[in-house]
Amino acid sequence: MLKHLTQILLIPIVIFTSCSEKESEADVLTSGNQISYNFHIRPILSDNCFACHGPDENKRESGLRLDTEESAYAALKENPEAHAIVPGKPGKSEVVLRIEATDAAELMPPPESNLKLSGSEIETIKKWIKQGAKYQPHWAFVTPSKTSLPKTSNAEWPNNEIDHFILAKLDHLGLKPNESADKMLLLKRLSLDITGLLPTLEVAKSYEADNTEDATEKIIDELLDSPSFGERMAVLWMDIARYSDSYGYQDDNIRTQWPYRDWVIHAFNKNLPYDTFITWQIAGDLLPNPNKEQILATAFNRNHKYTEEGGVIPEEYRVEYILDKTNTFSKAIIGMTVECAQCHDHKFDPISQANYFQMYAFFNNTPEQGYEGDVSVSKPAKHPIMWVEKEDLNGILDFVNHQDSSKIMVSVMDDYKDTLRQTFVLDRGIYDQPTTEVFPSTPEAILKFDENKYAKNRLGLAEWTFSDENPLTARVFVNLMWQEFFGAGIVRSAGDFGMQGKLPSHPELLDWLAVDFRESGWDVKNLIKKIVSSATYQQSATVDKKKVEMDPDNFYLASYPRIRLNAENIRDMIIASSGLMSKEIGGPSVKPYQPEGLWEAATSGRGELAEYRQDEGADLYRRGLYTFIKLTSPPPKPIIFDGSNRDVCEVTRNRTNTPLQALAMLNDPLVLEASRVLANNLIKEGKENEAAIKEAFFRILCRAPKEEEMALLIEYHQEELKRFKQKPETVLETVKAGEFPLDQFSDTPETAALMQVVVAIYNVEEAITKT
Repeated sequence: MLKHLTQILLIPIVIFTSCSEKESEADVLTSGNQISYNFHIRPILSDNCFACHGPDENKRESGLRLDTEESAYAALKENPEAHAIVPGKPGKSEVVLRIEATDAAELMPPPESNLKLSGSEIETIKKWIKQGAKYQPHWAFVTPSKTSLPKTSNAEWPNNEIDHFILAKLDHLGLKPNESADKMLLLKRLSLDITGLLPTLEVAKSYEADNTEDATEKIIDELLDSPSFGERMAVLWMDIARYSDSYGYQDDNIRTQWPYRDWVIHAFNKNLPYDTFITWQIAGDLLPNPNKEQILATAFNRNHKYTEEGGVIPEEYRVEYILDKTNTFSKAIIGMTVECAQCHDHKFDPISQANYFQMYAFFNNTPEQGYEGDVSVSKPAKHPIMWVEKEDLNGILDFVNHQDSSKIMVSVMDDYKDTLRQTFVLDRGIYDQPTTEVFPSTPEAILKFDENKYAKNRLGLAEWTFSDENPLTARVFVNLMWQEFFGAGIVRSAGDFGMQGKLPSHPELLDWLAVDFRESGWDVKNLIKKIVSSATYQQSATVDKKKVEMDPDNFYLASYPRIRLNAENIRDMIIASSGLMSKEIGGPSVKPYQPEGLWEAATSGRGELAEYRQDEGADLYRRGLYTFIKLTSPPPKPIIFDGSNRDVCEVTRNRTNTPLQALAMLNDPLVLEASRVLANNLIKEGKENEAAIKEAFFRILCRAPKEEEMALLIEYHQEELKRFKQKPETVLETVKAGEFPLDQFSDTPETAALMQVVVAIYNVEEAITKT
């Protein structure tokens, strides 16, 4: 029986990067035989040439730039009779002569670089030059615009505008979209995506029985209105905001930034417009007469690591903190890897080191310190701080979940009022090597910072960020949301829209959604509803051989992608389906089960967090969002399932497949405890064996078991029941997993046997997969 049972046990999904991805990108925006600089040529040059012939002046060879047409067309410095590119004449272009050279001394890229252009890449460059070698601004730096909806082969399939763009691409590839997903599987998908939780039995039965045309729209609206929506969205934002409950570095003591997390949940549930949501986080303290909610939002900037180690150089760490703020803003909000320009001009994007420190200057006027004193006087927040008082909890901060009367310290932003700290370009990015003075500004290649329009502070930066002409902000967030619902963004490098970033699979769709998002008043829930209402999202996840062969990475979404749940959702699925979950929203982080000694092995032995003190009662069953994050020893189970360790801003999580994941699902105390509690409750309700198995299956997988699945589970249950009846002494040892109290129904062979069946169901691959 065990051999048969392994057929339905955990096989985590792996999302591999196919070798065909580069080829897929090359086909993205071409129409007919026209070669595009942006979508065909620049990626080749960026990968192979820009390191020596790109924006970085200090590393440029022979004075040649290939990223600008002015330089590429100009006479070569070392040979004035020759030109790198002669439009219309590939045979006269030195670029072609060098990439086709047979002499190693002449060949480009040079052999020692270990780079080599393929035959198709060489032919593409030659064809582009023959067509006129027309350069274009980088696509992501051009303000998005709405194009008309493309014509498609099936006028009946689209639910909304999204589907026209998806279907047009599928038509071009000769693929057809899938049929609609099974109704209950769609409900599971929607519920997990919008609330991070499985639907309750009551919701599932109600939706299953609703045959009206707007049944799905109604359930989408209900899920978006659920308080759990804010918790689900906060998981993403905590990764972006690098939220943690400790300071990092050696002593890694406790801090109290959790009221900021409560605010994020509140902001998403309230559907705070995205421009407001970000403006408050960047510069809420600089608004006219800011209130405590707006100031609390600026904790976003203060979630980075802080040192409490004696002997450090305060200025070195103060600079580190400002660098982190700069990098987080650029990666999360405008999707650019500007940190590459901290030490030198960016090698691939038109961002100079001066540009970098001009952006740095926006955050450099805060009075925070690099070191505040000995660890013995460690405080749960670093200056500047804001106090959350008891009266705030009955007023402007009524969303903060604080159960006692003590005040809470939160690290927030502030600026010097009567002085301006000077900012210098730092030679090689080193804190004590100032060179040229710079002032707050932004890279002109993205959008010029108009000093007559914007104040030269963080509030001005926020206004620049949401300018109608800013080409990045709306695209980046729309892409993040797409990634959340489809497992990968339209631009798969969600934190890098620069020259080295991935090309968009559906650029016109990305731009249409970006403009629509801005025109909606930056309405987050409206954007999400549009995505999940599309036929693209609502199609089934089944695949056939033709689709796998033509689009192995499902780049063009001819089916819904099967996606393993993230770490927090796996925990939430287990505690919610078993009935264990605490519904409390917000408040301080909690410490659930963790292997003994793990925490202590990574501690200095000083401070409040020297020992791991596990929580008790309902706190053991809080959602994964609230698990305590200690930076030097992040919680093991989330890390096993690719959770963020929160050291730095992270906009995309990996999805890996390791034996540890299967072992965790089979042996984790929470899985065993949840299985026992669910089995116990079903027996307590008087459910017969078959009915109990069916309900457990439905609670976890949101569908009825197939006949063969049911036969396997019944057989397994009978074997386990027989085993426990023959060896009653093993029952207690099996069911006592976890700390949830046992009752008179717990210590029986029937509960132990059903518990083992539930463990098996939790370990079905489908249980931790969104299909």
